[in-house]
Amino acid sequence: MITIYTASWLLQSASSQIENGALAIEGANIVAVGSRQFITEKFPTASVHEFPESAIIPGLINTHTHLELTVMRGYLENEEVDFFAWLRKLTIARKELMTPDDIRVSATWGACEAVRSGITCVGDASDSAAMSMLALKEVGLRGIVFQESFGPEPSLAYHHFEELKTKVANLREAANEVVRVGVSPHAAYTVCSSQLELIAEFSQAENLPLMMHAAESAAEDSLIRDGCGIFADGLAKRNIHWSTPGVSPIQYLRKIGVLETRPLLAHCIRVDEKDIDTLAETKSRIAHCPKSNAKFGHGRAPFARFLAERLDVGLGSDSVASNNTCDILEESRYAALTARTDARVSAEQVFSVATVGGASCLGLGGATGQLEAGAQADFAVISLNGVHQVPIYDPVVPVIFSSSGRDVVMTVVAGKEVFRDGHVVNVDEERLRARMREIAATLEPMQFK
Repeated sequence: MITIYTASWLLQSASSQIENGALAIEGANIVAVGSRQFITEKFPTASVHEFPESAIIPGLINTHTHLELTVMRGYLENEEVDFFAWLRKLTIARKELMTPDDIRVSATWGACEAVRSGITCVGDASDSAAMSMLALKEVGLRGIVFQESFGPEPSLAYHHFEELKTKVANLREAANEVVRVGVSPHAAYTVCSSQLELIAEFSQAENLPLMMHAAESAAEDSLIRDGCGIFADGLAKRNIHWSTPGVSPIQYLRKIGVLETRPLLAHCIRVDEKDIDTLAETKSRIAHCPKSNAKFGHGRAPFARFLAERLDVGLGSDSVASNNTCDILEESRYAALTARTDARVSAEQVFSVATVGGASCLGLGGATGQLEAGAQADFAVISLNGVHQVPIYDPVVPVIFSSSGRDVVMTVVAGKEVFRDGHVVNVDEERLRARMREIAATLEPMQFK
């Protein structure tokens, strides 16, 4: 059965626009894209859904999230000046104060926020990946769930690696064509080199995508280059031996084989010219998270340089514990404007990063990120009739520089409407909202010791 969606503008990609455009879908796939007249004449018996004064765009892709932390939105504000304290409080809250069902609810609420803002696919790093996978499947969101792995103690590397393998095996049984599995050694300061090597080899042998945090903070840089700073002090207090590599975080990851996996590296703030060359040579991918970077005060990644060097770059919100919103349109505008200190980044460039760029970073290029016949029917509809958007000369410009997730009126994943008319289709949002408040009550700041 063919269904047609029409709008005042259809943006196949940043460079391909159709005024009064339409797309036809059958099942999970797009079967045709063109003018409204052409598509409705080609499929005269199809049902037609019309969205005047709106734009149909490829589904937005959030390449780096932690949906399980959604309940911690605003919970860690006072700790943001001390990254180590922030990580410690988050870890204790998640491990000691939250139940598995709390984590599932938190991830599901995050998935609801995503589809409400036109996001159709996420790269979600999760310690409780089984709960995150349930959340994505329940809401109907596409994604790769990256099972996190931790372990700075070298003597426990093999033990932690075996735990990861067991979790991945279970996740693979639950995965489907829309929700897939990856691995995520958390960071160089939380995973020892021998464990990183094991995970990198496992990623390649099992064809599992790999995501990790890299070159994010001054503390990470100090640990890896010089063996000092708060992360080094924390390891010393736990009597964990650290052998200082004496190179940049990116060169360290290359040395131990992580970059051979073509990983998706979140942040990449503290990179020099040699690092950028290395990222290009190894075809590593970057999840650029400008708002989270700024909120922590970690610095500004050289986004314009990444684009100039034609690196695979997508946008990530990171967790709402460090960003407060999961909104890739907002992230796009911030990314473009802050990059202009170095070079002009256009609306068209950042639109591509938020869509087809994100798809490439997640290994989904060709399947999603563009509106083409044969691709998955992943798209969003954005109203462009607001006071903050009119008049319109080039629809890509108001989408990026005037709009936010609040202007999205519909989100479709694999041909299924998952958000429309102000409601997430597949879940009881009121029940979830009530549960989120219950969980938040257990995380009140005075309960943290």
